[in-house]
Amino acid sequence: MSFDNLGLRPELLRAIADTGYTEPTPIQAQAIPVVLSGRDVMAGAQTGTGKTASFTLPMLHKLAVHQNTSTSPARHPVRGLILAPTRELAAQVEASVRTYSKHLALRSTAVYGGVNIDPQIAELRKGVEILVATPGRLLDHLHQKSVNLSQVEFLVLDEADRMLDMGFMPDIRRIFGFLPPRRQNLLFSATFAEEIKRLSSEFMRDPQLIEVARRNATADNVLQVAYPVGTDHKRRLLAHIIKNENLKQVLVFTNTKTGANRLAHQLVHENINAVAIHSDKTQQARTQALAEFKEGKIQALIATDVAARGLDIDDLPCVVNFELPHSAEDYVHRIGRTGRAGASGKAISLVSPEEKRYLSDIEKLIKRTIPLEALPGFSSDRHDVAPSKAPYREKRGERQERAQPSVAQSFAKAEPETTPEPMMPADLGMAPVNRRPGQKKEVAALLLPPRGVPATE
Repeated sequence: MSFDNLGLRPELLRAIADTGYTEPTPIQAQAIPVVLSGRDVMAGAQTGTGKTASFTLPMLHKLAVHQNTSTSPARHPVRGLILAPTRELAAQVEASVRTYSKHLALRSTAVYGGVNIDPQIAELRKGVEILVATPGRLLDHLHQKSVNLSQVEFLVLDEADRMLDMGFMPDIRRIFGFLPPRRQNLLFSATFAEEIKRLSSEFMRDPQLIEVARRNATADNVLQVAYPVGTDHKRRLLAHIIKNENLKQVLVFTNTKTGANRLAHQLVHENINAVAIHSDKTQQARTQALAEFKEGKIQALIATDVAARGLDIDDLPCVVNFELPHSAEDYVHRIGRTGRAGASGKAISLVSPEEKRYLSDIEKLIKRTIPLEALPGFSSDRHDVAPSKAPYREKRGERQERAQPSVAQSFAKAEPETTPEPMMPADLGMAPVNRRPGQKKEVAALLLPPRGVPATE
């Protein structure tokens, strides 16, 4: 099947041809005709299968009847609203909208937090037909009355499960109150949980469920492997993997922002060019880090789940779970960053003994066993782990975990022979003092009078 068979407008077909795509992916082939028919849709597909175009293309097709070149903001009300959980994903989706609408007189923009709101207000007041937004920043605009959603015809929830995990559901329900009751609703996600189905029942009308693969499945073209390793030796193992496999581009996941910062510092001290991105970083810093990573200037990008959601990196060869996620669904999203658009990829997980229960949860979700391969010198068995160097101290006073000699080893060292101290003056009546070379003299003891001699003499 080709895109010509999907019933899309010639302007969209030209834009698709400009991108070099010739055939729709399975999720696109199934979802686009249903969306064009006007039905609500719940669609699930593996990350990297082109689901963004599955809702972008049919939405642009139907909104093209409103295209115009007028400069009046009133002629460009918001008609399509796409909600995304992170700024990176919002920016990525809006870039796709611009790519496919290049031959249409439709305007689009993205609004998200972490940047100055004033330029966004100015852009919205010019008028846009398609708005991509994160829930929190959209509510800011609604409260400032810088956007009107009363004419929205399409509502898209992208990565709905992630928005559920991040606690955005109350914000999304508040946004529903600003929308007209008659609209087409589309929900797209790489994974589905039962909570998502309950959410869909609140705002969707008889949605058609589309799944191109079994729920929460991972791509077959991604090689998955896990290495058992002690927590204190993960950094050393990660550096070994990057150098031994000559990885020029690797995306590494941690569970916390502090952990991402620390790991990036440690890898730099291992002569690996690494940068951390997370929600505490400014949008400019995150955008620059991602651009340099794509260009190959950064070898290892250390990211948290929030920062990495929506990252679209062509031909990313490897993803590493430095720490396993506590939510099994996040594992599917993480490794979906590699092996995109049919390319091969590799997903490595470093599993400490404390994380084996998370590995079990992941295997149950994806319905496959992830092979455990022990590497000599890095096994989680403490007797099989070689002592590592103390980690880089990020903060002054931070305790370094150096291998300390045992008490028996300390006493086993040969004691140096004592050297007689020169005899003190006889009138002091003091016995010779023996001390080891380098030992400080007990100055205070030399000043005391001999035993039995009155202090006044």
